[in-house]
Amino acid sequence: MATKKEFGQRTALVTGAGSGIGMGAALRLAREGAFVGLLGRTRDELQAVLRKIEAIGGQGMLLVADVSRDAEMAQAVKALVDARGRLDIIVANAGINGTWAPIDDIKPEEFDRTIAVNLRGTYLTLHYGVAHMKSTGGSIVVVSSINGTRTFTTPGATAYSATKAAQLAMVQQLSLELGRHGIRINAVCPGSIDTEIDDNTQMRKRKQTEVPVVFPKGDIPLTGGDAGTIEDVAEVIAFLASDRARHVTGTPVWIDGGQSLLR
Repeated sequence: MATKKEFGQRTALVTGAGSGIGMGAALRLAREGAFVGLLGRTRDELQAVLRKIEAIGGQGMLLVADVSRDAEMAQAVKALVDARGRLDIIVANAGINGTWAPIDDIKPEEFDRTIAVNLRGTYLTLHYGVAHMKSTGGSIVVVSSINGTRTFTTPGATAYSATKAAQLAMVQQLSLELGRHGIRINAVCPGSIDTEIDDNTQMRKRKQTEVPVVFPKGDIPLTGGDAGTIEDVAEVIAFLASDRARHVTGTPVWIDGGQSLLR
């Protein structure tokens, strides 16, 4: 007799699912039976993740969209709900580091792009997703960061930190608004995680914003300096999405091996 899977029959939407934490979360949810809507901008990346999901016996579909674009997000969420008839889990993960530079150097369009993807993208994901969860309840996990919630020493990361702080504020505000509908919403706040997001970071004039702080050797106490893994974050996301976290809402979970407590 087959073992019952934790997310069997449930439908999940994961943004930024083509790589990194989004990919890890999608695979983790699919492994436990969720049908996963893989949302991202790059079809080839999403297709590769879908193949991995199918290789472990899971199911999903591609949703090619830019989280910052209203019409694209409306169409993507509609396509998932039309295909499945329900939405039970949202992982609002899509985000960029953007440009890190002194406040008098970062260009308005650079600032706006970070806000558009990280914050407007979170808003649009929830705006279109929550409407389909109000009748059934469900769980939302927003991927924030230690930056802007516990640490503020990343040189020039004003726009990025502002979006991550705002995401946590949204989670706490919405935990009260959505509780009456049986919808839980929580945040995960990763520290250094072994992903490729740093490859997309533009940094300028670091010395003008860097604070001369000396950290202990190996500034992640739990691992002696080794970064966490995508799977470390995916496990916490899966817990928060599950019925095991049925009385947890409005809560940030820092996944950083103690890193943010040093800063």
